[in-house]
Amino acid sequence: MSDSVVLLSAPQAADPACVGPKAANLAALGHAGLPIPDGFCLTAHAYRAQIAALGLEASARGVFGAHDGSQARRHALNMKLSLMDKPVPPELREPLLAARQALLDRNPGAKAVVRSSALVEDRHGSSFAGQFESYLELEDETEFLVAVRACWAALWSTRVLRYMATHDLDPADTAMALLVQPLVAARCAGGALSRTAEGDILINATWGLGAAIAQGEVAPDRYILSRNGNLKESVTGSKQRQHAPSCAHVGRSRIGDSLLSPTPCLDEGQAIELADLVVRTEELMGIPVEIEWAMDGTGFKLLQARPLNLQAGAVPDEEWRRHPRINGQPAGVGWATGRACVVNCECELIRVAPGDVLVTKMAGPALGQILPRVAGVVAELGGSTSHLASLARERGIPMVLGALDATHRIPDGSIVAVDGVSGVVRWKQAELTTAVEGIQ
Repeated sequence: MSDSVVLLSAPQAADPACVGPKAANLAALGHAGLPIPDGFCLTAHAYRAQIAALGLEASARGVFGAHDGSQARRHALNMKLSLMDKPVPPELREPLLAARQALLDRNPGAKAVVRSSALVEDRHGSSFAGQFESYLELEDETEFLVAVRACWAALWSTRVLRYMATHDLDPADTAMALLVQPLVAARCAGGALSRTAEGDILINATWGLGAAIAQGEVAPDRYILSRNGNLKESVTGSKQRQHAPSCAHVGRSRIGDSLLSPTPCLDEGQAIELADLVVRTEELMGIPVEIEWAMDGTGFKLLQARPLNLQAGAVPDEEWRRHPRINGQPAGVGWATGRACVVNCECELIRVAPGDVLVTKMAGPALGQILPRVAGVVAELGGSTSHLASLARERGIPMVLGALDATHRIPDGSIVAVDGVSGVVRWKQAELTTAVEGIQ
């Protein structure tokens, strides 16, 4: 269509250097005949053209290049405010709005979704899960253009800059492409891992849109299937919070229908059908994958596929087997011990010391900033395919989510063992550890 707009069905949409790995992976799935929503990409070229039109090249280099911290912060603020507030020039705006209108014409009654697809996103070791922005159900051209500018500006947010610094990345060396699609009117949605530590397929599901899982707001349904498609385990989760398609942004949600919450989202046949799509995605990408999916009235749609980080679990010390336990959903990596720091809101995170095990209620992507200093994470809500679980897998940090009543049952200051492979958490009083450590 142009240098700035590329249809997902076009061959160049499978080029990650043009549209970012997120969009390129999705385009490749569609080219192979797997079910994905319609859509188009706003390319990395468009982002760079916007940077040039606003004269922001020097500020971009100054964010990580400045020797003075206050000057670096001023550069970052200038990038965010300029990208957010300054208009999109006509040479970019006109083909973008034309592509949006064509998309809506092909999908009558649908509303647009704008999602990030940065060139550094969805790569092995740097998924940026939950770090950027997505905007759903955009009503008109004005909202749509605001969402585009906000997604561009998110590349320069404080949490993204921190993430980049820990991965030796410079935002000035990359670009923010965008993925524009019609919103899938999801009956249910979730994520899936093509391989667990035991070699099985894991599926998470919740009612409505999948954001409630991604943001760690529910304990989703869990389905475990063998590689040949046999359903081995089905556990119905606690899905009291639901992101309905009427929400305009992924950060808004409502309390779910109490009659639907205890009902499994998928029957056995649907779980097997989805597992087959997961296997086909893994075969196409040639590596274990983590996917996001949605199911509307026409069936399943694949929304995202990225490399899956997995590690083998360690064998816990036999002494731990004698202590109380909670079961939950594993993040898929590691086994570690540490002092329990039980927190009930983000304002208490300052209490978490290096080497602690964070025990909390909700494990949202905002907790990504604390991962570098904890030994493990235990949360009452969330599932194996949440954004925070993805970030923990990158770092090899054991995490157990959906561990009901963990903040009430695990004493603050006790010594906790977190098994991120089996999804088991055990604890013992701190005073008991001295004799045990003397034996080890």
